[in-house]
Amino acid sequence: MDNTVQLITYADRLGEGTLASMTEVLRTRFDGVYTGVHILPFFTPFDGADAGFDPIDHTQVDPRLGTWNDITDLSRTHDIMVDTIVNHMSWKSKQFQDVMARGEKSPYYGMFLTMSSVFPDGATEEELAGIYRPRPGLPFTHYDWGGKTRLVWTTFTPQQVDINTDSPEGWGYLTSILDRLAQSHVKFIRLDAVGYGAKQADTSCFMTPKTFDLIGRIKAEAASRGLETLIEVHSYYKKQVEIASKVDRVYDFALPPLLLHALSTGDVESLAHWTQIRPNNAVTVLDTHDGIGVIDIGSDQLDHSLKGLVSDEAVDALVETIDRNTHGEAKAATGAAASNLDLYQINSTYYAALGCNDQHYLAARAVQFFLPGVPQVYYVGALAGKNDMELLHRTNNGRDINRHYYSTKEIDENLQRPVVKALNALCRLRNTLDAFNGKFSYEVRNDEKSGKNGKLISLQWKGEGSEATLDFAPGRAPQADSDKSVVKLVWRDAAGEHATEDLLSNPPVASV
Repeated sequence: MDNTVQLITYADRLGEGTLASMTEVLRTRFDGVYTGVHILPFFTPFDGADAGFDPIDHTQVDPRLGTWNDITDLSRTHDIMVDTIVNHMSWKSKQFQDVMARGEKSPYYGMFLTMSSVFPDGATEEELAGIYRPRPGLPFTHYDWGGKTRLVWTTFTPQQVDINTDSPEGWGYLTSILDRLAQSHVKFIRLDAVGYGAKQADTSCFMTPKTFDLIGRIKAEAASRGLETLIEVHSYYKKQVEIASKVDRVYDFALPPLLLHALSTGDVESLAHWTQIRPNNAVTVLDTHDGIGVIDIGSDQLDHSLKGLVSDEAVDALVETIDRNTHGEAKAATGAAASNLDLYQINSTYYAALGCNDQHYLAARAVQFFLPGVPQVYYVGALAGKNDMELLHRTNNGRDINRHYYSTKEIDENLQRPVVKALNALCRLRNTLDAFNGKFSYEVRNDEKSGKNGKLISLQWKGEGSEATLDFAPGRAPQADSDKSVVKLVWRDAAGEHATEDLLSNPPVASV
């Protein structure tokens, strides 16, 4: 994976609603800004019960968006990442519909999980209560299979039926997806919800040794097809570190809430501790198509004696801060308030979570780009988007607050905003300085401008032909005059030494 900035986007929400239009936007409006793109599910259908994450046919491009030829064409100019949805598929799929019609006579009968296929001898109350699920209640839905009512395993929604990854039918289905992606010159796969993909009695059915075995099997199959694997798992931070040693890439999901925590409290110590122990084979993000995870910095949800990167009280305070910064919008879009019952995510754009403060937003992006790992920027974040309350009220889906539809005209308008211009400049600098392929170091030191006992973290890179240093001083943020910059960027390249203490009014200009 090239160590340059990538974009995360839906095919139908950046441009005029097709893969071809999205490609045109990337090649023109964001030329030199984003070198790769993670295209969120564009399979049939892309607009199902979970915005494409419940595919009826994972191997077909939804014809309303385009064809596989559009994916191949995009690969000429951009590296492409595509989701491989491991845990589940749509109940409307031909496979599940056949099981519903024919029951045990269906050739796909073994492809789907029921309660009895995991607990053939029945389950105790304790065993059922021990199943980890990101939403309230048990992970089962009543379905009629050939005239018999069965409790089908549905980890997320009743429309997303879980796949038996141990079965020949389930495994064949997953490898057929890998075949299709490799044929269309996709380079990277993101394993969606893989942490729930291996069920076993007497376990939590989440991130167990069996899960790691499944990840290893998929990684091997992907590698044999020339595909690099990224794992998507929200969990206790030490599990993320453990996962990283077993995969190609893992998300740094702790970074987004840690930066929000730092900017709201002035505390740099938690971020510094994470910088010391975090995996360097990470994909760094501040925002994605999901909410802002808080589970990733808190105590272990399965064992609260295992403390997090910050205290649980600090997590609660962060949730309150986001609600205050968004004037109640995040609360209106989170949990049961908006039919989105994920227990570990706050729904808001990252820009809105920071109170739409341009300086703090650019500071957070700068830290993201300076930490080791490959940076990805979500399309709403690329345009410093506010919360889409109109879409939220129309759909009552909490995550839609952060899933705005941008027409080409609206993209062009946003590209004229100083905060977006500055972000694009940061991306170009990150893409062109060879320092970011060199040696990384950091230090924590006193910051006189932050007042008594104020600290800053200095992130430093040194390459063959360039050097770069970012000083991040969040202690300046909670003060009354919070529109002032909280970073200083210094870099040296072939053209000499450059510096800026105000990314908004004086964004960096790459010499190359």
